[in-house]
Amino acid sequence: MSMLTPPGMGGKYRITGDKYPRMRRRRRGRLVVALLASVTALGLVGWGTLQLIDLFTGGGEKASAAGPKADCATKASPSARSTAAALPKPAAITVNVYNATSRSGLAKSTADELKKRGFKIGDVGNASKDFDQKIKGTGVLLGPKSALNTTLPVLATQLSAVERRTDAARKGAAVDLILGDAFKDLTKKPDADRALAALANPQPTPTSSTKSC
Repeated sequence: MSMLTPPGMGGKYRITGDKYPRMRRRRRGRLVVALLASVTALGLVGWGTLQLIDLFTGGGEKASAAGPKADCATKASPSARSTAAALPKPAAITVNVYNATSRSGLAKSTADELKKRGFKIGDVGNASKDFDQKIKGTGVLLGPKSALNTTLPVLATQLSAVERRTDAARKGAAVDLILGDAFKDLTKKPDADRALAALANPQPTPTSSTKSC
């Protein structure tokens, strides 16, 4: 009787090499591998499905992050409205017209035209020694410090390439128009009116209501 034959069986159930129980262990190993492969495949299918859902819905956090940006409203810059509101009308501006050139009658004719356009006229005459025969350009607008962003821009719509200056020690609200050698005439009234309208109604500048927009 073989050493592999269990006692009491008399060799009837002799275990041979082709009936060794390790064959069942191989089958179990294959079953485990197949089971793992199935689980992995199902996992991949589920992950792919989630990716497709995320793609078509835009993604949870991404979509919520994009939402406020899409709905973010812009607000007009308050500086544009405040600047327009602070600009005076021509009727509220008193202009002193001075002639710094050698051409006679230039200050009066210019003052008459400004009056027709709605400005108040103050003094009219020749420029002081500080400016007489010393202005080579179109002219100089001179006013108090408070006129820099109010009165002077309004008056500047009536001339082209005019220089603007302020004097902190100057008293009163009146401004001076000192005509220079390059001055020929005031800006054509239609053009001046358009410039004045654009100054009084500036286009609003869109600004983000929040930093994330």
